[in-house]
Amino acid sequence: MYNDNPTLEGITKHVDETKQGEVFFTEGKKGDKHFYIESYGCQMNFSDSEIVASILGEAGYQPTRNMEIADLILINTCSIREKAEDTVRKRLRIFDKVKRQRPGTMVGVLGCMAERLKSKFLEEEQLVDLVVGPDAYRDLPNLVAGAEEGDKGVNVFLSREETYADISPLRLNSNGITAFISIMRGCDNMCSFCVVPFTRGRERSRSAFSVIAEATDLFERGFREVTLLGQNVDSYKWENPETNTTVNFADLLKMVAHVHPDLRIRFSTSHPKDITDDVLHTMAKYENICKYIHLPVQSGSSRVLELMNRTYTREWYMDKVRRIYEIMPDCAISSDVIAGFCTETEEEHQETLSVMEFANYSMSYMFFYSERPGTVAARKYEDDIPLEVKKRRLQEIIDLQTPMSYRHNQKDIGKTFKVLIEGESKRSDADWKGRNSQNKMVVFAKQGVHSAGDYVYVKINEATSATLIGEMVAGPGA
Repeated sequence: MYNDNPTLEGITKHVDETKQGEVFFTEGKKGDKHFYIESYGCQMNFSDSEIVASILGEAGYQPTRNMEIADLILINTCSIREKAEDTVRKRLRIFDKVKRQRPGTMVGVLGCMAERLKSKFLEEEQLVDLVVGPDAYRDLPNLVAGAEEGDKGVNVFLSREETYADISPLRLNSNGITAFISIMRGCDNMCSFCVVPFTRGRERSRSAFSVIAEATDLFERGFREVTLLGQNVDSYKWENPETNTTVNFADLLKMVAHVHPDLRIRFSTSHPKDITDDVLHTMAKYENICKYIHLPVQSGSSRVLELMNRTYTREWYMDKVRRIYEIMPDCAISSDVIAGFCTETEEEHQETLSVMEFANYSMSYMFFYSERPGTVAARKYEDDIPLEVKKRRLQEIIDLQTPMSYRHNQKDIGKTFKVLIEGESKRSDADWKGRNSQNKMVVFAKQGVHSAGDYVYVKINEATSATLIGEMVAGPGA
């Protein structure tokens, strides 16, 4: 059976439940300086790597897939979970071996771990030459030049203004069909378990005009789907200095939807407290805004949610889910779920399971709680749930979600969806793969004259928990 999981597509490659890694590359000419970059964590990190590639390109560096010829090796890091940090440390030791074999090669750490562990990387482990935080990428050429002279290049300054709005990201290793657009940076939500506000700073939104210009440029270059990115996209707010008016997220969605009817729009991630009826009605109104919302619940217990500082209750979240389905009955909802947060009881764990069933998630990202140094939870609460209990609760969450995803997909058998072809299926070059509006991966046999970037109608004949399998038909009513 096919298993083209939608989380594996685009420019991210899912490696395990806590890490994503991909190398961006194009080969330069002989004599050029080369850089090699790996990215881990959220989609924002992958978007940032495209910004880094653009900045380094202007400084005369060409990307390469071969770290052994690279003059500069970079790793864009994630601090969300301990396992992700362990993976980065292992990669740094591999990079160090390359560096020893090729004197003069520089190694740099970018992103969230860079901000959080700058002194440890430079002083204790001595594995890196550069440590650059998420808001300091413009300074990379200067830091690299300093490192070439023997200095340690460090800039982890958190800005209240930097959005990189004027930098055109290099869409390296892209499928040429889908792309990310970062619309805002930082986060003002102080969830007690999360390190992001400390590593990425306060929220600030890009100019709506720059977002529209980037979306327009992508469409004109053949891209047919954009994902608007932010730690909390629903809190997007840009003040237009020319008109003294405010553009909110619903306004921005409308503006991007008007770029072209054939440009699909997705977005990630939403905080339940900020996704408004205005956003939902906008999604329902425009066919090219995908009917899919990633709406992290984290826990189904009101008491645990209060400890997490999620600012909503179990009942409030369930009401929001009801409202989404009321306005968009065909919408698919996915989630993030944390098992074993501090003091969580068995009864509260069961409450999480019941909320998952109520919401009928199409899929979920599921983890057990991993205490992150510097967070409010690390300072205020004891991580008192034994690891074996966390793992058992996580397995119960997975055991609930997997058949729920299967049933969710089984209900699509017999339906016809408009699908954007993204490329050939991983299993067979005789099949296309693409996603429908609900973010579900669809695999279907090639027929007729079609290519990546085309929209086709596919009738679903089979389904697994991760993939819909069907055949092309003439139209939605076929």
